[in-house]
Amino acid sequence: MNLRRTSILATALAAVLYLGPLVAPGQAKGPESVAELAAELSPAVVNIGTSRRISGGDGMPFPEFPEGSPLEDLFDDLNPNQGQGGDALREARSLGSGFIISADGVIVTNNHVIDGAEQIEIFLTDGTRLPARIVGADDKTDLAVLRVDAGRPLPFVEFGDSDTAVVGDWVMAIGNPFGLGGSVTLGIVSARNRDIQSGPYDQFIQTDASINQGNSGGPLFDMNGKVVGINTAIIARGGTSLGIGFAVPGNLAKPVIDQLAEFGETRRGWLGVGIQEVTEDIASSLGRPNAFGALVIDITKGGPSDGQIREGDIILQFDGRTIERMRDLPRVVAETAVGKAVPVIVLRDGAEVMLRITLGRLEVGEQQMAAAQTPGAETLPPATEEPAGPAPGLQDLVGFDVAPLDAQRRGEFAIDAGVKGVVVTAVNEGSDASQKGILPGLVITEVNQKHIETVADVNELVGAAKEAGRPAVLFKVTDPSGASRFIAVRLG
Repeated sequence: MNLRRTSILATALAAVLYLGPLVAPGQAKGPESVAELAAELSPAVVNIGTSRRISGGDGMPFPEFPEGSPLEDLFDDLNPNQGQGGDALREARSLGSGFIISADGVIVTNNHVIDGAEQIEIFLTDGTRLPARIVGADDKTDLAVLRVDAGRPLPFVEFGDSDTAVVGDWVMAIGNPFGLGGSVTLGIVSARNRDIQSGPYDQFIQTDASINQGNSGGPLFDMNGKVVGINTAIIARGGTSLGIGFAVPGNLAKPVIDQLAEFGETRRGWLGVGIQEVTEDIASSLGRPNAFGALVIDITKGGPSDGQIREGDIILQFDGRTIERMRDLPRVVAETAVGKAVPVIVLRDGAEVMLRITLGRLEVGEQQMAAAQTPGAETLPPATEEPAGPAPGLQDLVGFDVAPLDAQRRGEFAIDAGVKGVVVTAVNEGSDASQKGILPGLVITEVNQKHIETVADVNELVGAAKEAGRPAVLFKVTDPSGASRFIAVRLG
């Protein structure tokens, strides 16, 4: 009887403990070898050497002779560094990677690989050494296009659809780490859409395929041999890979590369608005179910959106594409053709409004915005007749006090004459307002997307938000120089 119970128990335990294989027999576990693929692709991957002359240091290396040597006077006359001191020239060299995308010698690499170079040389895998010229470069995406003349068709690779490279897919990097020449590393896509704060269009593919110094500008391939990314950055210690590398997605890079190759410059779409993120608190203050969209904080005068989009609008859709995060908008606008009339849906006063805006060109818009930064002379407006002092109860509700913006306070806080509203005079230490950047001297110009002119306006709108059960109040604040942003402050 005991033996039987033991046998039954053992059988039951075996059934419980045996869960079966996590991977079905015959299911792929990864490539057994990429030798054939690497051999096929490597001839299109190039090493890039650059050099430039810089001042400082000891100048160019030159032999020194013992004092009194008969050769001393002769070689002093020939020394190119003689008499230059700190102005002596020396040569700075760097190495990187790139890849050929057409048989006639068009090469893609990173802008930082060739930035400032006076001479660029391309080294092919067969030992051929060719001078290269820069066709165009873009520092916003860190991409550059070069061209060489080999006198013969060159092997090249093609871009694939980087959107199909999902987390867990195998990828292969080929490049020139530490100047060692063509090296192949294998890994997976570790993450997508990484923002590492390197530029306005960050949307990197993260990979654990080893990427080191010298790999910059090289291709990241999928297992079909298509380029899905351009290796650009690493998180490193001591200049070596820690298994966290970043590549510009091919779908983001391809339009930029096409423009650089055709025009020698980029021609990006431009909407002409300044934007900020819609935080959860901002969404709550507006009664929104989510934090989708880009909140407009200023409009470029004379730009494409002037007279159509308003400050405080939330851009929800652009050309049929939903804007889930603020940083989505600059990228989709930049990818859109200059001169295209685009449907834009904005949230305004709680309702969705459809607009149609013809895009300008970003490069022209940047010049226009820079010119607009020159402040004009304005006279101070007359002092307001409103009695000075904080709004009753406001400090308890939102953690700060405000006062009329009269001539005295303009002088006290150095506020431009053109800025209108009420001025913050005190902020409770440790309050939500303090933690979010509300400071004395900031000017409140809107409350919950409504323009205000007096302290009474602020008090009324904050009280209305409290009565409506809103968890936060949205303030548009302007600093003394005139720069604006939105801050959602939780109600106390």
